[in-house]
Amino acid sequence: MLSFEETEAQAKTPDGAGVGKRVKVDAKRLINCNQVDVNQLMPLKYKWAWEHYLNGCANHWMPTEVPMAKDIELWKSNTLSEDEKRVIMRNLGFFSTAESLVGNNIVLAIFKHVTNPEVRQYLLRQAFEEAIHTHTFLYIVESLNLDQGEVFNMYNEINTIHEKDNFEMELTSDILKPDFDTSTKEGAQKFLENLIGYYLIMEGIFFYSGFVMILSFHRQNKMTGVGEQFQYILRDETIHLNFGIDLINGIKEENPSLWSAEFQARIIHKIKQAVELEIKYAEDCLPRGILGLTAPMFREYVQYIADRRLERIGLKAIYRSKNPFPWMSETIDLGKEKNFFETRVTEYQSSAALTW
Repeated sequence: MLSFEETEAQAKTPDGAGVGKRVKVDAKRLINCNQVDVNQLMPLKYKWAWEHYLNGCANHWMPTEVPMAKDIELWKSNTLSEDEKRVIMRNLGFFSTAESLVGNNIVLAIFKHVTNPEVRQYLLRQAFEEAIHTHTFLYIVESLNLDQGEVFNMYNEINTIHEKDNFEMELTSDILKPDFDTSTKEGAQKFLENLIGYYLIMEGIFFYSGFVMILSFHRQNKMTGVGEQFQYILRDETIHLNFGIDLINGIKEENPSLWSAEFQARIIHKIKQAVELEIKYAEDCLPRGILGLTAPMFREYVQYIADRRLERIGLKAIYRSKNPFPWMSETIDLGKEKNFFETRVTEYQSSAALTW
């Protein structure tokens, strides 16, 4: 087996690369490949990346297509309790900044160091989807006439939100240093840690408590416009998570020396930290039970999904908790969830029908 340094040397001078030669499939690598001026998609090596890209395109949606009249009426009425409004506000506050952090990480950190064109193609699609998600929270805030400063500044004012955001920003700050690169084992491991931190932890753990909370309203026919938009976001995030897992496992496979016992222990420690942060966040959102939800249920749920994320990257489950929200399994599973787009009445204009 080649050492990391030997693999790197081989990757920088791939057979078939260079002026007047066609790039061979085997010459492509996820990181530390020959840098080129164009994204040469063909021939495809990582077909999973292209499939995720096509799935993302097929799921395209815009928040402004979702009617909010019923949500506005319900929000202005005295029907929702203060505890129910607290849950909605906390989740809008967290997601509004978290989605932008994910987008920043893709554009400023990940894209630069991924050297495969089909994977980059998906990253471009995902970055746009993060913009759509940020747009969604602005649309909800404006529709409900909420205090914009209160919602978008919660990451500064609510400790449980600040701690989660800060956890993620620390991972990005290392990658953004001017001298950072993935040519060393340490650098490549730091990059892999960033991918795990954003795909498995941010999108795969931190987001899912919020999905349960908001979709619980939707299941009881409350705040259905907000709930429908969270369903669309969950659909996107499922693809993001699966793409991230494929990318992480692909880098592991191409660079096996990165996946040392010490590094695995570091990742497990990070996930344990994240689980505790998410449990604290759930306790903050739910000081008292609402809609059949209680904070202790979220300890079980967060531990359950953390185990699933660990298993997807080849690590052993550590919590063995049960899923207190079995209905979420069907919602998360794209093969079983309903087609959220059947109810859409807005049709996209073809290029010939556009008015300028």
